[in-house]
Amino acid sequence: MKPDPKKKTIKFSLYWMYAIILLVLGGLYYLDQNSITKEVTYSEFEKYVTEGGVEKIVVYTNKNEAEAFITDSLASKIFAPSQYTQGEHHDVKITTSIPSADKLQDKIDQWQKDGVFTGSVSFEKGSDFMAMFWSIAPILLLIVFWFVFMRHMSGKGDGSGGVFNVGKSKAKVFDKDGPIQVTFKDVAGLSEAKTEVEEIVEFLKNPQRYTDLGGKIPKGALLVGPPGTGKTLLAKAVAGEANVPFFSMSGSDFVEMFVGVGASRVRDLFRQAKEKAPCIVFIDEIDAVGRARGRNPNMGANDERENTLNQLLTEMDGFGSNSGVIILAATNRADILDKALMRAGRFDRQIYVDLPDLNDRVAIFNVHLRNIKTDNSLDVELLARQTPGFSGADIANVCNEAALIAARRNKKSVQKQDFNDAVDRIIGGLEKRSKITTDEEKHAIAVHEAGHATISWHLRYASPLIKVTIVPRGKALGAAWYLPEERQITPSEALLDEMCSTLGGRAAEELFLGHISTGAANDLERVTKLAYAMVAYYGMSDRLPNLCYYDSTGQEYGFSKPYSEERAKDIDAEVSRIINEQYERAKEILRKHAEGHKQLAEVLIAREVIFTEDVEHIFGKRQWISRTDEIFAGRQLEEGKKEDIEEKAGESEQPAEQSDDAPATIVPPEIPPIPKSE
Repeated sequence: MKPDPKKKTIKFSLYWMYAIILLVLGGLYYLDQNSITKEVTYSEFEKYVTEGGVEKIVVYTNKNEAEAFITDSLASKIFAPSQYTQGEHHDVKITTSIPSADKLQDKIDQWQKDGVFTGSVSFEKGSDFMAMFWSIAPILLLIVFWFVFMRHMSGKGDGSGGVFNVGKSKAKVFDKDGPIQVTFKDVAGLSEAKTEVEEIVEFLKNPQRYTDLGGKIPKGALLVGPPGTGKTLLAKAVAGEANVPFFSMSGSDFVEMFVGVGASRVRDLFRQAKEKAPCIVFIDEIDAVGRARGRNPNMGANDERENTLNQLLTEMDGFGSNSGVIILAATNRADILDKALMRAGRFDRQIYVDLPDLNDRVAIFNVHLRNIKTDNSLDVELLARQTPGFSGADIANVCNEAALIAARRNKKSVQKQDFNDAVDRIIGGLEKRSKITTDEEKHAIAVHEAGHATISWHLRYASPLIKVTIVPRGKALGAAWYLPEERQITPSEALLDEMCSTLGGRAAEELFLGHISTGAANDLERVTKLAYAMVAYYGMSDRLPNLCYYDSTGQEYGFSKPYSEERAKDIDAEVSRIINEQYERAKEILRKHAEGHKQLAEVLIAREVIFTEDVEHIFGKRQWISRTDEIFAGRQLEEGKKEDIEEKAGESEQPAEQSDDAPATIVPPEIPPIPKSE
């Protein structure tokens, strides 16, 4: 009969030792509490016997000791009231050392002849077990305690790694029957990254297909991208798809306070991986251990971290063979990784996992909406347009927040408004309707936000407006939501239009209120950074054309700048010029549309929130079509063409109806002409 694998085995614990010691001590105390003993001199012993308070004498011939059981009357004289209470103890006795058993026998005979002692006398051989026990017990206790302590620290007692297992790898091993059930179907978007990772999984499943052509399996793949884009999720999908062991651990698991532990854990990890090859090793946040090594190891560098990195480099591509072991790693700080770690032969592929674009966000929303009861009014494409720059984790947070909002409102399904509120909550923060504002402050906020809305409506490259509110959210007293255009190439006109639209709030305050306030602090910060980027990074300045002082390596320039003080003055002057020009441009647009701006501000004060329809009602329809609308229109057109082609193909596959007297006519397919090479 096979043993049940699910049957739990009893594991030894250190607490068991504590319990046994307490039980032994408690038992000894319980045994001693029913007897009370006092050691006296031999002369006192004779005195107590002659006084008639002794009932029985026991003589131990091998130890030259004697003990006498005394009466309660004598015991009350010998012992203090705190030590002895009549009726509580069964045995009350005194002990003494005797010259010899023979002399004591003579004394007892004399006492019996004189009639002072009428009790019984017995001669016995005393046992030294208890004395030996109490002398050896501390040593035995120390030995047992040391044994249990060493067993516990070595990790053999309860299965946990102790001090002596500190050099062992902490990697978690997953197999096909493990808890990870994520597949590539759960990873929306990331089509390019999935293709490369799927190839690695396919190689592990069917290596003969590649080795027949002389191909070799990639030794490693590095997943690089911003936080929340799905790097770890992609690794989990690999673990769920591949039918090979999957080792997962974090880069910080190699780091320990003890010297040499990191390198030891690296060796142990690859030893385990080689034993279970072919397999995949995933190291999350590898920048914790793979940071670039310093030039001077004695000046601020961590020798332990560098030793760990050196061991990792050796294991990944050294003289030893790691055939069948594929390394997957993830980081969002690829710029700080050591160059030796990034080379081919260690990480053959660098897979960039970027923030999802419009189509990817639609797919990610559809994945997260599987388990959410949604309403028919939900427009997933509009949600994707409202969330530019959102990562996969952010989109998951939006879906969860929308479900919580709908549940808070006691709805049976999550509706479009719940998702809009969730996006507003995440981007702008929580509404603060309890914040007290005066009518004057409310009017100033409305004028400011209406300035943004007016200018963005009349600029070609400005982002289309969705909603404007003067209800305080987070740290902002008012906010405007737009549909940012996700451009692959951004012209300088787009940057200038964005700058002009951002300055619209401050310009409206100056024109229509006659004073400026601190409400435009965030706008000015964004404008200043954008203008500086145009001059110092993008080379979009007339005075300083075609210059870029951006360090793409991520090392920055430290305390020194790559330009002189004179050039710094020129950059500052150009930044100021660009900002001032766009500020004057914003004021010109507002002067031109002052009446519409006034109406927009009044509607804002009355309703607190305005939408695209309200702005369109005041200023008329926007004359430019957004880039996103063009993309969706083009995609719908392509889908319509595909449907037409499929319908035509289906019709051509059907047999044509023929008359009985006319032969069938076979029409050859049209072949497009081949262009001639000049």
